[in-house]
Parts: sequence; C-alpha cells; structure tokens
Amino acid sequence: MLNDENTPRFDADPIVYIRHLGADEVQDLVPANALEGIGRPEDLFIVSSADGQQLAIVEGRDAAFAAARLHDLTPVSVH
Repeated sequence: MLNDENTPRFDADPIVYIRHLGADEVQDLVPANALEGIGRPEDLFIVSSADGQQLAIVEGRDAAFAAARLHDLTPVSVH
C-alpha cells in the first residue's frame, strides 16, 4: 500500500495539459468583452493542471507551450 512516504513526488517537474478550445467553449469560459483584444479567438488554447484546474487561456499553441515552460512546467498536448 502506498502512503505519503512511498508515493513518488512529481513536484520537481509538474505536467500541464494544453488543448485547443472550441468556439463554443470559449464563450462559456470568458466574458464576451475579454475577447475584444484577441486577434484570433479561434486560436485559443487552455493550459490545465494534472487535476483539471484551468490555469490559463493563451492565444496560439506555441505561446501556450512557451508560457508553461517559462513557469517551469512540462506541457503535454491533449487532443
């Protein structure tokens, strides 16, 4: 049986998941006026923690991966 002492720690290099947001999802996640400054709302990606917490919405896949790495996170693409 695993307990806290025997459970491997992943804190050193946490994984985040990056996936494309559909147009219908964007409308549910952000206020309409928040999209006014976005050049390509169809090119939004969400960055989520391993437990599903939404960490960020980023314009562009490359920018989402770069933002994750900038914060010492390991990005993984989800389809």
